[in-house]
Amino acid sequence: MVPPMRVEAGHAASVESNPSPGPVLKWWLEAGMTLGFYIVYSYIRNQFGSALGDSVRQRSYENALDIIDIEKAMGLYLEERTQQQFLDWEWLIVFLNVFYGSFHFIVTIFVMVYLFVRFPARYTLMRSALAVTTASALIGFALYPLMPPRLLSNCASQYGVCVPGHNYVDTLVDPGGLWSFESGTMEAISNQYAAMPSLHVAWAVWCMIGLYPVLKRRTSRAVIASYPLLTLFSIVVTANHYWIDAVGGLVSVALGLLLAPKLSQFLPGGSRGRSTSAVSNG
Repeated sequence: MVPPMRVEAGHAASVESNPSPGPVLKWWLEAGMTLGFYIVYSYIRNQFGSALGDSVRQRSYENALDIIDIEKAMGLYLEERTQQQFLDWEWLIVFLNVFYGSFHFIVTIFVMVYLFVRFPARYTLMRSALAVTTASALIGFALYPLMPPRLLSNCASQYGVCVPGHNYVDTLVDPGGLWSFESGTMEAISNQYAAMPSLHVAWAVWCMIGLYPVLKRRTSRAVIASYPLLTLFSIVVTANHYWIDAVGGLVSVALGLLLAPKLSQFLPGGSRGRSTSAVSNG
């Protein structure tokens, strides 16, 4: 007869290669919590930044200049030159616009559903990590409004500035993609200065951390490992972020992973104590 302690150790060691029995979770409750959380997050995010008018616009512009000065001091002010190198590749720009506007949600939702179905024990902790990661970004949006590169030379937008010296193009407007921040609805409901940290990069890194350990094929692992890099490339070429915003995104993910075990204890599935072991083995 195999001692109980060996059975538990064997289960923990195999959680990455086999779907874990995990806690019993209700899909409709998880979907409701996720939707409710994102609605509250979006509402709070949009109370800051561009919704507050000209005073915040000036502050966000000054913060942008500070970011650029920091990058120049490091010899790593790459955003403007990088975008200019690819502007003539219209097919690539359109792809990156679509990628920026859609994959951010599609891939994240896929990872959540996949982990929920196949690895519920891992899902419970990664769900909490994503919640903390996303919520922590609100601190940056509120305390450090930041004008993204696409608005530094945008004379047409009420949220941008028309100051010589910057040659960025808002590629979501020209050549375009699925949507644009300057469309009536998006312009009205979005916080135009919610650039630091970059949640696009934060969510992409979260997706990689969530999936990589449970994927068996090298090709699949290579794809998910490249996803954050492609996301970083897209936010720079489309002029929606500075690369330093991506560093802020990494900080948000780190905070999410740090606090997730505690938060998981108070959410459905946490009482069984499986989520901590799922990530410690991942």
